[in-house]
Amino acid sequence: MGAIIYFATAPRFIPIEIIRVKLFGLMILTVLIPIVFYFFLKTSGMISSFDLKDVKERKIPLLLQSLLFFVVIKMIIDVYNYPELYFFFLGILFSSLSAIFTVLFGYKISLHMIASAAVTMFTITLSIHFSINLTLIIAAMFIVNGLVATSRLHYKAHTNLELILGFVIGILPQLTLVSYWL
Repeated sequence: MGAIIYFATAPRFIPIEIIRVKLFGLMILTVLIPIVFYFFLKTSGMISSFDLKDVKERKIPLLLQSLLFFVVIKMIIDVYNYPELYFFFLGILFSSLSAIFTVLFGYKISLHMIASAAVTMFTITLSIHFSINLTLIIAAMFIVNGLVATSRLHYKAHTNLELILGFVIGILPQLTLVSYWL
């Protein structure tokens, strides 16, 4: 979502062919390959369900996710042509590594909240950086954050603390890295 928002709102010329190639590469690395990894981990018995309810089951998927974000940073999004998007994905990598760190101490934070919070903060900083009005997208992202939190609580997948930690871990790397491109 962050890449789509970036390409849709960035007030610079980026050929549509380049946008398609970048989004296609991101779709493969952040959606399709994780689905393949999931089925591999599920059939090999390394994880028991998609929910990853057991904290110990989260280590390998998070490591694989971090590796994929590293590949995104190294091969798809370069810092010279797309500095905003590069630091967005670097922030996501740091959030993912933070999630691994919390798993090592037995805490299960909400990965859904990390993702929605990171995209929300990125959208806010894009609005400031490009001096464009993204109020509707930002408002929609806050609604998405609320819906994600509500659904995770409704399904008893997380506690309030796990959701708050997920939100903070999603926002902090984005706020920390914004000084490099804002």
